[in-house]
Amino acid sequence: MTDVTGAPVDVLHTLFRSEQGGHEQVVLCQDRASGLKAVIAIHSTALGPALGGTRFYPYASEEEAVADALNLSRGMSYKNAMAGLGHGGGKAVIIGDSAQTQGSRRTALLLAYGRFVASLDGRYVTACDVGTYVADMDVVARECRWTTGRSPENGGAGDSSVLTAYGVFQGMRASARHQWGDPSLRGRTVGVAGVGKVGRHLVEHLLQDGAQVVITDVREESVTRVTDRHPQVAVVADNDALIRTAGLDIYAPCALGGALNDESVPVLTAAVVCGAANNQLAHPGVEKDLSDRGILYAPDYVVNAGGVIQVADELNGFDFERCHAKAGKIFDTTLAIFARAKEDGIPPAAAADRIAEHKMAEARHR
Repeated sequence: MTDVTGAPVDVLHTLFRSEQGGHEQVVLCQDRASGLKAVIAIHSTALGPALGGTRFYPYASEEEAVADALNLSRGMSYKNAMAGLGHGGGKAVIIGDSAQTQGSRRTALLLAYGRFVASLDGRYVTACDVGTYVADMDVVARECRWTTGRSPENGGAGDSSVLTAYGVFQGMRASARHQWGDPSLRGRTVGVAGVGKVGRHLVEHLLQDGAQVVITDVREESVTRVTDRHPQVAVVADNDALIRTAGLDIYAPCALGGALNDESVPVLTAAVVCGAANNQLAHPGVEKDLSDRGILYAPDYVVNAGGVIQVADELNGFDFERCHAKAGKIFDTTLAIFARAKEDGIPPAAAADRIAEHKMAEARHR
């Protein structure tokens, strides 16, 4: 049995005995009437209530779903710590095909899910993720007040992908500054893998900054939406072709996790990796493989924090300009991580982990 990254799954070992574990709580949710099967994983509440999105995905097995929830929730603890938020890390996954679950069936399932989140009495705050949307959070909120990512009409801030893309763009500018001495992306060739909710907004930023953009996506309609608006954007068949593109300066994984693995890293042509996807490193050790090849990796949970900055702000009365300014600071945070990595002689991913772990440890001892 493997998870979505292809790694072996041993859920109990991960939860209780591995360095990747340490989760406070994992809730298995089932509602037979609606067909809901979901997993809510709370990694840490050291910095405050766990905050993280809800993924709606057709996992091959329940074990794979649990493994993904564990990985994603742990990443949220680090992301929220590095973003300076008063939240720990959590994540939920709903097992099923989001595209095929519509109408009254989807509503019933989301209401049931909302009741499970509400039963945690604020220990976990949910939001959108892959396969869930603002309209879905409006439904969940009917049963659960600990719901963010809602529409403005329902007291929320709306789509968080705009600020997620902006934060990734700032992380990319910081990466260019560190790698080439200039934060401008003008004349750089950037490959974006996945041009859905976040990737298409990232393409806009890149073009405005003068970059040349190459894209790929498993959904033809997502590619067409971008190329119809921007005919100058180049398209390649798949991610394998993208990472091998000659002259690629920056690779931006913006789809699902595990894009950086034992097969992709040796053939990657880019000098920088900076993208929106969560859990880009398929397994421990990949960060060193990148470093050994001289490829600069901007830690995913640092640069893609714009969305969680937005949904956290929503809990206290959303202000876009305040969130936009905070997401802009991802530029400085990314540079600080690169500096720490150089000082300690470790890859940037390890440097970011050290900083986040220090923040969480300090909070536990207060």
